[in-house]
Amino acid sequence: MLARAWLWVALSLFPRLATCHEPAEGDRVRPCGGEERGGACTCWLHPQKFAAGSSRRLLQTPGAAVPFPPLKVMGDGKPCILFRARRIALRYQNSSLLDLTQRAFSPDHPVDTRGSICSKDKAQLVMKFGDVEDLRALSIRLQMSSKFYESAGQSWFSLDRVSLHYNWSEEARFNATEVYAPATSSYHCQHVSNLPRYSPLLVASGHTDPARLWSLTFTDFQLQAFNVFSGKFSSPADCATFLTPAVLMGLISSLILLLVLAYALHMVVHLRHVDHYDHKTTVYFPRAPESDTCSADKNSL
Repeated sequence: MLARAWLWVALSLFPRLATCHEPAEGDRVRPCGGEERGGACTCWLHPQKFAAGSSRRLLQTPGAAVPFPPLKVMGDGKPCILFRARRIALRYQNSSLLDLTQRAFSPDHPVDTRGSICSKDKAQLVMKFGDVEDLRALSIRLQMSSKFYESAGQSWFSLDRVSLHYNWSEEARFNATEVYAPATSSYHCQHVSNLPRYSPLLVASGHTDPARLWSLTFTDFQLQAFNVFSGKFSSPADCATFLTPAVLMGLISSLILLLVLAYALHMVVHLRHVDHYDHKTTVYFPRAPESDTCSADKNSL
């Protein structure tokens, strides 16, 4: 009876273990089947399914997958610009955060890209979002260029500027720094932002530019503006560098330890060298010849 009582309590509490929240706006995640209670979806899963799927869910990182396909700009009937981001976050000073991800990439309501430009050495991606909360005619423009470098023997493309246009006539301009890749590749970076905590790659174009009042962050950013084939990204050139601050500090610490070890070994070898040559010396005093001693004795006699 006691075992049955414990089993009944476990079964009655089990559905609460499967309570999940409704997906946030922009996430292409189907809510689980079941009943809704207070805005949350209570999943009623079979125990075997719950046990089989729990390990997979634990290994997943929330929001790790890109929810939408890349944005494509067509030129001469074929894609010429590819752009994708897991999240586009925009904020003006202390106002509420604007998430433009769904507006930019949702296939049901595609963003207006009229005004985008594709040429041999210049490209511009224009995303017109229209009215977003208190902002009127909001749009984001990414200006890119391609240049051939003889030293590298190939062309490289770079993101030169990111501009915010809003309220019909106002503009905030960010200069992009170190956002470049070979023209035959795509560019990828976990964060392209002007926020200090992300090692900012976007910098306000001037001290008086309105961009200093804005914060713009692209998460899981990927872009390709030249040599686009079959509408798919080429192999990405990632912005992650080997010499991160943590790696750099580790290398410096290792170098200091190696120097200390080398000095200690040098001192040990030097001590052994001194000990090898530090031996007792024998002092010899010359003795007078016996013939001279005898002659001296005869003369004395």
